[in-house]
Amino acid sequence: MTFLPIARSEDLEEGKGRPYTLEGHRLALVRYDGVVYALEDRCPHANAPIALGPVENGCIACPWHYAEFELATGRVLSGPACESITVYPVAENDGVVSVSLTPLDRPAS
Repeated sequence: MTFLPIARSEDLEEGKGRPYTLEGHRLALVRYDGVVYALEDRCPHANAPIALGPVENGCIACPWHYAEFELATGRVLSGPACESITVYPVAENDGVVSVSLTPLDRPAS
């Protein structure tokens, strides 16, 4: 699995998402409880930028209609979205956050 550098660790604030683009993929990076998660930065309901949504209890919510997704799996927990979002593997070493564009297995919605 190949990891590509995308951000500096210091740029990711605890409990907040931040949008990035890596090789044409819209990604939301979120640091929660010290762990960095990389998710598809697109709510399947209305294409909203997930990175701008509120983060709490291990989840991120769509900033437009508040569909909720689990950070670790991308599983949709509440609508109006009906499908999960893609989650990508993350590595954080020596102050650099890297992401593999090989998605983790997507849970059933």
